Amino acid sequence: MRNILLILFFVVFLLLFFYSKRNRGLSQKTKIFPTYVPFLKKQEFNPDISTDNWDLHKLRLDKFKRSQYKGLTFFVSSENRIYYLSEEGEKVYC
Repeated sequence: MRNILLILFFVVFLLLFFYSKRNRGLSQKTKIFPTYVPFLKKQEFNPDISTDNWDLHKLRLDKFKRSQYKGLTFFVSSENRIYYLSEEGEKVYC
């Protein structure tokens, strides 16, 4: 009876040992891929995407001299004044 318990103990011990070793190997093989560029970054580098973020809008005006804000495209003139074009095509300065 004592030998059976001893053998059973070793079998359980070996199974736990190999199971934990197998799981460690799987976790080491798992690769973490970098995430895609967040949407905010895409908006930052494309002034033609409309945004509701005022700070991003100002940053794009500084960088590209144009930016879409809430569906309306704004431009920066050579005198550093901000304007948009009306439906008639006239410049409306802000």
